[in-house]
Amino acid sequence: MTGRTSSGRRLRGALVGFGFIGAKGHVPAYAKREDVEIVAVADVCPARREKVAEQLPRARVYESHEALLAAERELDFLDVATPPCDHAAIARAGLELGLHVLCEKPLTTTLADAASLLETAKRARRVLFPAHNYKHAPVVQAIREIIASGKIGKVRSVTLGTYRNTHAKGVTEWNTHWRRQVRYSGGGIAMDHGSHSFYLTFDWMGAWPTAVTAKMSNLEPQKYDTEDNFSVVLTFPNGLAHAHLTWTAGVRKVQYSVQGDQGAITVSDDDLEIAVMKRTGGEDVAQGNVTWEFEKRTIASDWMDASHTRWFNAMFDQFRAAIDRGDYAGKEAQDAYRCIEIITTAYQSAAQGCRELPLGVPPDEAVRSGR
Repeated sequence: MTGRTSSGRRLRGALVGFGFIGAKGHVPAYAKREDVEIVAVADVCPARREKVAEQLPRARVYESHEALLAAERELDFLDVATPPCDHAAIARAGLELGLHVLCEKPLTTTLADAASLLETAKRARRVLFPAHNYKHAPVVQAIREIIASGKIGKVRSVTLGTYRNTHAKGVTEWNTHWRRQVRYSGGGIAMDHGSHSFYLTFDWMGAWPTAVTAKMSNLEPQKYDTEDNFSVVLTFPNGLAHAHLTWTAGVRKVQYSVQGDQGAITVSDDDLEIAVMKRTGGEDVAQGNVTWEFEKRTIASDWMDASHTRWFNAMFDQFRAAIDRGDYAGKEAQDAYRCIEIITTAYQSAAQGCRELPLGVPPDEAVRSGR
């Protein structure tokens, strides 16, 4: 394994997991880049291995990540796109062999595994980078720019709604409903989709949360052992964040709201509205002292494309930049750790009758306690 890169050199990568997101999201995105080549693929499903040649005719194909890592000697990075149950073991194996690792969310299914991966990345001096692709959606990038401009003042609270009419389906050749089976997924919609909401709150609130309160339900317990509805409140030093995630909605949609002390941003899929407060006196709206100026934008962001290929390019740019800087367990990896902390602590909160529980476990303590 080389594990070395220099700015501008073409990277050689291996993909572990040729399921929906690997085949429909990652591989098409890589094909559009001139600075990277996927030279090897591993998948446990024979039918999926047979399909690799349709997209990557020159790639070498293996039946396991162990076989791939034993045979390939000229790799720069490993892309982990398997179900979450295997993320930690595969990512750790790649890091220990001197490879940089790009890993689908959630980074792991336990907090101890997440902490251990960050420590392994630092010890191996290799980059661990999560696929936190929602922050690269054009409308989300616009939110970040508006907050940074100061137009809405200091952010005080955010709300995030993620509505889906069903869980995301896996490929038909393997296990279509693996996201509803805890042995593969580690949990339901909180584990599958929670990371996206949580790392956005970190950006918008400018901090990590200090406490969590959660409630969840499973409307089909006779079929599945994971939750399909999840609501959470995160306490931040400067306010609250509310997130609701569901696989039982009547429509596929995202709805975000960012409330500042001088205005607000609201988003419904591609439609964004900015409200900026204008004061002519005190704070009494009834007396005509406060009005708002509104600006509406439509920012095409391909929310209906579950592969999110369009967002991959900017994310991979960040991954490559982290490699060039030697940012082995940087902000993105630390955010991924905090996402796992929120998810696992939220499960505890829901099991304890929506009890508020503290956050902020240091990674070394998580490893020692096995949380």
